[in-house]
Amino acid sequence: MAGVRPLSSGAGRRRSDLARVKAWWRTLGGDGFVALPPPTRGRYTQSDGHEDAAELFGERGIAAGTSFAYWHWQSQQAFDRDGALTGPLNLHWGGDHATVAAGLGTGPDGYRVVDGGPQGAFQLDRVTRQDADGLPDPQDPHGVRQFLDRVEVPLHDAWPADGRHPLTAPESRWLHARLRERPLDLASAERVARALEAREALSYDEVEALLPVWRAEYAALPTRWGGWRALLHGLLRHDHPQAWEAVDAVGPEACGVLRFFPGERSLTAVRALARTALDAGSGGNARTAVTVWWELHRALHEPDPVRAATALTEEFTAGPTPARACRALAAALHQDAVETRRGEEGGPDEPRGPSQPSEFASLASVRLALDDRLPRELRAAAAEAAFDVGARVREDVGRLGPGYADRTGTDAAEALALADRFTAERDGLLAGTGPELTGYEGRLCDVWHRYRTLSPADVRWLKDRVADPATEMQGLGFCLELLYAHGAAGPEEVEALLPRWKKELTKQYRTTYTEWRHPLVTLTCLALDLGHPVAADLRAWWARPKPLWKHPLRLLTHLGAPDEAKAAELWDHIASGEHDTGHLMTWVLLRARLDGEHPLRIADRLIDAPGVRRYVIEHVLLGVADPAQPLWHYSVSRVNRSWWQRARQVADDPALSDEARLIALTAARRHGMLGDPQRVRPAPTPGEQAEAQSWLANHPLAGH
Repeated sequence: MAGVRPLSSGAGRRRSDLARVKAWWRTLGGDGFVALPPPTRGRYTQSDGHEDAAELFGERGIAAGTSFAYWHWQSQQAFDRDGALTGPLNLHWGGDHATVAAGLGTGPDGYRVVDGGPQGAFQLDRVTRQDADGLPDPQDPHGVRQFLDRVEVPLHDAWPADGRHPLTAPESRWLHARLRERPLDLASAERVARALEAREALSYDEVEALLPVWRAEYAALPTRWGGWRALLHGLLRHDHPQAWEAVDAVGPEACGVLRFFPGERSLTAVRALARTALDAGSGGNARTAVTVWWELHRALHEPDPVRAATALTEEFTAGPTPARACRALAAALHQDAVETRRGEEGGPDEPRGPSQPSEFASLASVRLALDDRLPRELRAAAAEAAFDVGARVREDVGRLGPGYADRTGTDAAEALALADRFTAERDGLLAGTGPELTGYEGRLCDVWHRYRTLSPADVRWLKDRVADPATEMQGLGFCLELLYAHGAAGPEEVEALLPRWKKELTKQYRTTYTEWRHPLVTLTCLALDLGHPVAADLRAWWARPKPLWKHPLRLLTHLGAPDEAKAAELWDHIASGEHDTGHLMTWVLLRARLDGEHPLRIADRLIDAPGVRRYVIEHVLLGVADPAQPLWHYSVSRVNRSWWQRARQVADDPALSDEARLIALTAARRHGMLGDPQRVRPAPTPGEQAEAQSWLANHPLAGH
């Protein structure tokens, strides 16, 4: 028809980088090398990649030990939504390094594969042109990116970068020239500013030019621009008249820059910013601010770390958030001890970092909690951080023997005595304390396994938090769920929440990836169990059509005062195929209460039952392993200790069917304790890892 353009077939459209890479990838393979298919979201880590390889080899009859390469979903973030390559694509591998290198070759036309060596990943990136000085065309975004990758230095470790990454004269001229371009584009200037100020090379004129543009474009949220640290550092270094206005605009995050400018004005600013961050509950900002406050106080007034920490603790205890402040200060003290040891002769050459602490770091955690010179509040915070470390110290001593003293500077017998003392004093130090309730919810999931039993002090702390009007939804969900599941919740919890439930607890709060339910669900169950008068009002609220978010959660309240009618309604929902957000788990727990049977036996009978999704019953089977502390997380966590413990518990239960035990064994195989221990929190000791591997190898069903 005239005037109507035909639909494009896309044949003339230029293929994206992702499409080109995938087309090349499909040509690879042979000679003892396999290229795994491109990833889905299920292949998120390197462990997942190795599992995919084993599964593929089994399906195709490929010999175990064959070399392979792959990329995972995190690596695929190198492509944007349109498939354009925005950074190097990491290609991971297994098997023989030389075989993989030969299998990958040099890469497709227009791209290159760079070998990261036997201990690293390969990287695929664009081929770009450079001039005689190794500089890119400023109009070539890939060449500019690769150049900045080479010269940019992270601004978190130290300022300036000194001679670690010196710029050549042509490189310096190229960078400064980018900041003279007009109009000044902050997106393009971001990494240039960082590269220059890492060498303290931003000029006064350059910060003067960047400042008004930054203020205009990022007035509402100054830290949204990635170059703000470099600019703020440049303003302070040049003693710019508007530098302190910029500090105020940035807020608590400015503390990380102020640490490089010790002085009374910085100390005053950091003290105020730290209090703001602590009151706001912003975990990372608060930790940094408290650390810098302590560092500046030491630099200006009290060099002794313990006396400086004691002085700050006195200020903390007069404020509204002493526990949060003490956690941050205890972490700073511990890091200082580790850094001091690292700088001493004979200190560990390569500390393993927080996910796998060095022997000295573990011992320092215990020492800090036992240091009688510190205020009790600070020792309690240290004991909380070192909760599982006593066993690690004992294991380190047993593993290293006489070499332990060389690694830590402490005799093995003294270290064992400290570990024993810590074990004896830990619960007393922690009495009346608990985890941070307002931070990242994953950290609360990480400590859930500590509450499989509740001490009287735990119960008192949990009850006090529920009664505290300042406890927010996340904290209420955590504390109320623990009390309810352990049978420790009572009328006082209902009464404490009566003034809050209509205005506060009726708000949406997502619990998809937590071990607890929405606090109003748990409160309703409790009120129903107790026959409390408010139960009728709660049921009436759940029955109303709005707000819409509550409807998937209404049936979860059937766990309270269960009966056959509630069980039938829940089962109808499950059989309907509607999305499950804890419904099958609720039914299993409800059925267990009605029948007086362990929920594991009920879950076992549901495997392959009509209308029951396989992946749902798999996570329910593990989640109900301990009915006194169910796991409401939507899926099986591979980094959480609770899921590991329950996977083993189910796999080792001879009263369960082999199929149920195999489900648990498969979950255990996939858990980070076996395949990715650095992601498990808290990190397993080498002994725990060895014991886990031995358990798997010797399990009666291991061959299935």
